[in-house]
Amino acid sequence: MSKVKKAPKILVIDIGGTNVKMRLSDTEEVRKFPSGPDLVPDDLVEGVKDHTTDLVYDSLSVGFPGPVAKGQITREPANLGRGWMDFDFEKGFGKPTRLINDAAMQALGSYQGGRMLFLGLGTGLGTTLIIDGTVAPLEMGHAPYRKKQTFEEWVGTKALKRLGLKRWTMVVFDVVHKLRMVLCADYVVLGGGNAKNLPELPPGAILGNNANAFTGGERLWEAGK
Repeated sequence: MSKVKKAPKILVIDIGGTNVKMRLSDTEEVRKFPSGPDLVPDDLVEGVKDHTTDLVYDSLSVGFPGPVAKGQITREPANLGRGWMDFDFEKGFGKPTRLINDAAMQALGSYQGGRMLFLGLGTGLGTTLIIDGTVAPLEMGHAPYRKKQTFEEWVGTKALKRLGLKRWTMVVFDVVHKLRMVLCADYVVLGGGNAKNLPELPPGAILGNNANAFTGGERLWEAGK
């Protein structure tokens, strides 16, 4: 009788501006440690290893808060330390590792088919478009929006504090409408830590879940992408 092949265990790492979160595939427990503007790659590796000494896994998925193309970081992040572009993650972790933009990872875990726009309302604005299963990370957060400021500067955490919830919500509605129209999205998923602050959702939008980032990290290997 042939043995049933066990599914590989994947450690999914979601690097945020406040915390680094980790979850092992097929489990619900999320572990975390502080992130921030001084976090560098060696700190990430050390922190992950310190918090997962009792876990056994075969590979890793890393959601990174910045542009990633063909599995490589193409620009230093705005909200972390430096040294990320040339860092060898597989050497650091000692296991096969796949990198993806953090918004793209959450978008992949949120995807329900068709043409989906994901907007991550967090420290900044993460943006990803998925068309019939093909993931297209975007950098719309850094595009001009109004008064010579970017989309990110109008819907990020600083904007929420500056504008107050009522005005910020109006801006989010406008941004969702404009980007959905321009990108011809069937629907918009609103994720990120600040999405839950919205008193109601814009037309055509559904509320995401930060836990979907971990699902996306698992799908990154399952789909062979």
